[in-house]
Amino acid sequence: MKHFSLPLILALACAPAVLAQKWEVGVGIGGAFNNAQKFTNAIGTADASLSNGLAASAWLGNNLHGRIGGEVRYDYEMTNLRLSSGGTTATFGANTQAVHYDFLFHFTSQEASIRPFVSAGAGVKFFHGTGMETATQPLQGIALLTKTSETKGLVSVGGGIKFNLNRMLQLRVEAHEYITPFPTKVIAPALGSKTSGWLMDFVPMGALAITF
Repeated sequence: MKHFSLPLILALACAPAVLAQKWEVGVGIGGAFNNAQKFTNAIGTADASLSNGLAASAWLGNNLHGRIGGEVRYDYEMTNLRLSSGGTTATFGANTQAVHYDFLFHFTSQEASIRPFVSAGAGVKFFHGTGMETATQPLQGIALLTKTSETKGLVSVGGGIKFNLNRMLQLRVEAHEYITPFPTKVIAPALGSKTSGWLMDFVPMGALAITF
């Protein structure tokens, strides 16, 4: 009986803290804006990037302690692969998906109606070329847009404002910067081409969440 009582007492003692945690489930929609990197060889130079496109996100989060929170997020972006040089441009269908965990620091308490926050975290991002392959492609002497998949590590930083509309409904306005090594398999350098750098993906977004 003594062995049973101790775990029960500990569980009852921890129950208020568990119940006090505030959880939220949300979805958001916005835009994805990516930077470009230069591919260079003896033939010439081209700017390679993922085109700007639509972004959507879903997350499950909770308040871990005081003003500190955390959330696991899934992001989906509809962005084409793009290669351009002078007046020539090549494009190729593509999308990206990401899974990451972010820590949040809020500047006001859980009870406040307006909660500015900053976030930082890490995860993985999946790049998928989905276009129709052809025998030739513009600028293929510098780089090639490919129907393949690639996984990269991701660093996430961001911030925004949460507006608690009532006890259960929350409006969020936020922006995130997703940083990954440049995906050189889906945008593959041609023989002799060189590139270096990071892909910077800026995503502003509006969102709704249910808290409980």
